[in-house]
Amino acid sequence: MTSFLTQAEFSQYLSIPIIAALIGWSTNWLALKMTFYPLEFWGKRPIWGWQGIIPSKARKMASISVDSTITKIGTVQEIFQQIDPKVLAAHIIESLTPRVEEYVDDMMLREYPTFWENLPASARNMVYERVRKSIPQVVDKLVDDISENIEDLLDIKGMVIEQLVSDKRLLNRIFLECGEVEFRFIINSGLYFGFLFGLIQMAAWYFYQGWWVLPLFGLLVGYATNWIALNVIFRPLREKKVGPFRLQGLFLKRQQAVAESFCHIVTHEVLTVENIINSILHGPKSERAQNMVRKHAKPMVDEAAGMAKAFTQMAFGPTGFATLKNKVGEKAIDLSRNSFNSPVFEKDRARAVEKIMVERMVALSSEEFQDLLRPCFQEDEIKLILVGAFLGLVAGIGQLVFVFGNTSLF
Repeated sequence: MTSFLTQAEFSQYLSIPIIAALIGWSTNWLALKMTFYPLEFWGKRPIWGWQGIIPSKARKMASISVDSTITKIGTVQEIFQQIDPKVLAAHIIESLTPRVEEYVDDMMLREYPTFWENLPASARNMVYERVRKSIPQVVDKLVDDISENIEDLLDIKGMVIEQLVSDKRLLNRIFLECGEVEFRFIINSGLYFGFLFGLIQMAAWYFYQGWWVLPLFGLLVGYATNWIALNVIFRPLREKKVGPFRLQGLFLKRQQAVAESFCHIVTHEVLTVENIINSILHGPKSERAQNMVRKHAKPMVDEAAGMAKAFTQMAFGPTGFATLKNKVGEKAIDLSRNSFNSPVFEKDRARAVEKIMVERMVALSSEEFQDLLRPCFQEDEIKLILVGAFLGLVAGIGQLVFVFGNTSLF
């Protein structure tokens, strides 16, 4: 090896750290893409193809996410109390009252059209008025009953998991938005660390030009840049002072901002009032909840009949009158399901739940908090690192052959 390099040789050597930087950047970028995409399996099962690690293990990832966050920052009872049963009842009453005539006519004309059409207008108006007056009491009692038994009626973990499993894009968003800064760092750090490794690689190549040097360093760059980036994000867990510097994992430093981002998504798109009510009425424990709705709705028939109850029973017969009560119960279940399509109400309640969840999440220990993002890297992490190492190896071979014209490997 001569002491002086020609301009062509200098350019070749200069290309080593630049290519190493590109290897680090591209392998980190690819590792992140492979973590989240594609949403569905692409290729030919079981070996030839790929599905993003998060989407491919959506149920497990959703379960880990719930266990490491929601179950630690709020019980079912606390979340429901933040929604505020009184405000919930008031909203239901406000939604139902203006449309009493429509609801009563719809049910009666569908089930008992002849009776209802032949009933004098004054009698129908009396029914409307009695139903309208009975709604507040019925709703208040129903909401109180649900509130007292909410732990037995609502499986929040199951509800959240099912929603995230069915919507992999939303599951991805939770990780991507919470870790946006860290993911950007991972990609960019590949450039910086790759360049530094490239300088070492350049020095090694200057003193020893064995055919294996460039491929080996390419492999190491692809492997190490990913590994270093992950450790910088999550380590050290607690702040450590080293001279004038205070060191802590980048993700852990942003606990306040991450908590706000996570809780906003969860409260506005997952733990919404509509989703909670739908889960109560149609989840694994829905039979008990539906029976509660029927129990509280049926007395409205007696109230609506009023002094004409005996006449009504005579007109319908014992079986028909009982059937009418059952129909009212079913109608009440349908209305309960469809009473929460108000964006303003949803946002207001979401903000109330979000506030307490953020406070609780900020108070989590570093060990607990890292579990929000760490699982998305721990799952098949070695695969991503090995893919980076393989691509680095290929790039190193490319350098050897196309930049330095060495074909001794072949």
